[in-house]
Amino acid sequence: MATDKNKSESLSVEQRLKSLYQLQTLLSEIDRIKTIRGELPLEVKDLEDDIEGLNTRISKYQAEIDEFQHKTNIEKEKINESHAKIERYKEQLNIVVNNREFELLSKEIEFQSLEIQLSEKRLNEFARIIEAKNNEIAFTQEALVDKQHILEEKRAELDEIVSETRQEEEAIREKAKSLEPKIDARTLTAFKRIRKNARNGLGVVYIQRNACGGCFNRIPPQKQMEIKLHKKIIVCEYCGRIMIDPELAGIKD
Repeated sequence: MATDKNKSESLSVEQRLKSLYQLQTLLSEIDRIKTIRGELPLEVKDLEDDIEGLNTRISKYQAEIDEFQHKTNIEKEKINESHAKIERYKEQLNIVVNNREFELLSKEIEFQSLEIQLSEKRLNEFARIIEAKNNEIAFTQEALVDKQHILEEKRAELDEIVSETRQEEEAIREKAKSLEPKIDARTLTAFKRIRKNARNGLGVVYIQRNACGGCFNRIPPQKQMEIKLHKKIIVCEYCGRIMIDPELAGIKD
């Protein structure tokens, strides 16, 4: 690591700039390959997120159904208990000895009958909710099947493109990696930062018609002369890109 650092620092500014431009050219080629893939990686990611969301929604609906099924079972048990109580109270009516006992048992029978009606009302409500949730699940599952089908197609399309370009991209990345030791760490870090923020991914540009090749703002003659001397790293005061003269980029006037 220290050896690479010392080696990069021993290189002239001209050599560093030349290596930097070569690195930019290789990285631009990788950008071109990514452009060929287009929006497919993002589309695949969005579809995966959508499918995860749909599965979560189905799980939520199913959990709600399970909860109402549990409530349904409780209400059914209440109805069975009320029916059993009514049967007992009716049997007791046959052996009552006074009107007071008869009235009490009659009220209990009436109360349990009302409890049965209330439970049946709840059962009907739960059944409607469960049916609605099942319909939601069916609708969501249809959407899920469609999304999964589209995802399979997009993945296959992306895999095919990646397969076609993987070898080329890996070779370019290896070349780019081999250039990095020829650039000092500070300049390389600045270049990567500039490139990341640049809309077209260009961190290094050459002068074109007396203007910056990145933002096309005019460069004063004195600044152009400094750039041609290759004595120091010079950046555009407008866009922040590192500037080199066309000759260093292999461009003939």
